[in-house]
Amino acid sequence: MDLTFIIVVFAIGFIGSFLSGMLGVGGSIIKYPMLLYIPPLFGLAAFTAHEVSGISAVQVLFASIAGVWAYRKGGYLNKQLIISMGGAILIGSLLGSYGSSYLSEQTVNIVYGILAVIAAVMMFVPKKPVDDMPLNEVTFNKPIAAILALIVGVASGIVGAAGGFLLVPIMLTVLHIPTRMTIATSLAVTFISSIGGSVGKLVTGQVNYWPAIIMIVASLLAAPLGVKIGKNMNTRVLQIILAFLIASTAVKIWFDILM
Repeated sequence: MDLTFIIVVFAIGFIGSFLSGMLGVGGSIIKYPMLLYIPPLFGLAAFTAHEVSGISAVQVLFASIAGVWAYRKGGYLNKQLIISMGGAILIGSLLGSYGSSYLSEQTVNIVYGILAVIAAVMMFVPKKPVDDMPLNEVTFNKPIAAILALIVGVASGIVGAAGGFLLVPIMLTVLHIPTRMTIATSLAVTFISSIGGSVGKLVTGQVNYWPAIIMIVASLLAAPLGVKIGKNMNTRVLQIILAFLIASTAVKIWFDILM
């Protein structure tokens, strides 16, 4: 492990975790393709899809909890939504991450590409204007929230993502949660999901420890900074940035799968 390796992995972790805190996602939507494609550009050995999913799973655990801690004040964390989605996504992520060890690398990448396309489409669906609603008056359908969280957990557990990039469009488009509450609450549910994902990846030996440790350090520094910036940004701008990132990642993943 040389200096170039440390700098590249740290930079990937820092950028992904900054966006994690700012947009309410675990950051895997950014870090997964970055870990796959950037190290070889610097003459470093390429990570396999299984290694990337394992590193991402553990790193997201720390990025999300750092983001939640930064959002702990202000009433943005919806406890009922966290409870409804948290338990279901934990079960799903445990199943998905354990089962991923039986899948080929091509299959893992295809699952990731499908998730990215679904998330991108949802981000461009017209949303009910709820950002001006008082936070204490927000309501949602609990059974639908739990069922969707279970599905997201299984799928995201396979690729080592905690599902934040899917949770955000679901909360915005299906459950009609205000943007800032969505960002904060998604980080909390993502943290719960990442517990299951991390355990599954560790048990099946899919975690490369040194890169994971480097990215954890980057997460603890960058995620709170992203939260600070995100709190002061226009909610529509935040939605546009996330939609662009998800869409561009989906295009890149499918380009590599099909070419």
